[in-house]
Amino acid sequence: SESMKGLLVALLGGGVPAGFVAPFTRMAHEASSIPSLEILLVRCLFHLAFAWCLRCRRAPLLGPAPGRRRLLMHAAANVVSVACAYSSFVVVPSGNAATVRKGSSTVGSALLALCVESRPLSGYDWFGLVGSTLGLLIMVVPDLLSLDASTRLADAFGYVLACLGGVALALTLVIFRALDFPAKLPTAAFAFGALGGLVCAPAMFLLQEPVLPADPLTWTCTVAIGVLAMVSFLCASHAATLAHPALVCAVLHSEVVVTLAVQYYVLQEAVTPFDVMGAGVILGSIAIIAAQNVSCHPQDEDED
Repeated sequence: SESMKGLLVALLGGGVPAGFVAPFTRMAHEASSIPSLEILLVRCLFHLAFAWCLRCRRAPLLGPAPGRRRLLMHAAANVVSVACAYSSFVVVPSGNAATVRKGSSTVGSALLALCVESRPLSGYDWFGLVGSTLGLLIMVVPDLLSLDASTRLADAFGYVLACLGGVALALTLVIFRALDFPAKLPTAAFAFGALGGLVCAPAMFLLQEPVLPADPLTWTCTVAIGVLAMVSFLCASHAATLAHPALVCAVLHSEVVVTLAVQYYVLQEAVTPFDVMGAGVILGSIAIIAAQNVSCHPQDEDED
């Protein structure tokens, strides 16, 4: 079914590449103290390459005039989402930040889809959605209850940023579904890069201290973040046009599992039994959602 195709795109192209973004962001920051907005600015430069794609198609860079306001709203929400996410990755453990971001995006997308689009979910979908959210709670609640008193304020701020990033991510998926013009995927990618570059360049000098890294590790991580995040952006946006945004966000929870694996094996950061248990619940929930959508035949979707 079309829904299953969208979920596969979200899983393999959206969740797995995004799982490396949070650890790489932390590695780059620890190597040379590169600020999060500078990493975002480098990523935006990659998105500007879509101008060539749009020119080859002879399409306007910012889409047709009637849908331009909605496109700019989508780009602004994306910039807020990514800026909050990257900032949270350098404040709190990358796995916890990714967990909170994905949990808030799932809840937000489910509520937005019900309120704005009036798109109901099946019983199995709700079961998988609640299960994936439960897995996130199992992972993050014990850490929230055991925050160090000396860093409690900074940690709380990091989790708030992650939560805001997740809500903004849910908003971007719902807005992208509402875009209705040819070549909307490369247009949205270019708009994100253009607006992000215009916002991040001055904000980086006002709010943070930009650096020019000299070590190859920082540049490697920064370039990898830009490429992997761009692939995840394209796949997640395309998946939202094929499947319910809430289900796309639930499948994107695979990012958390990948992040925990990289956090443990590469960054040598501790992974608790609650993290392993929560990751298992998330994978089981994704399997339930996938099984439900595999059983949906195309003719059934046409009738709906």
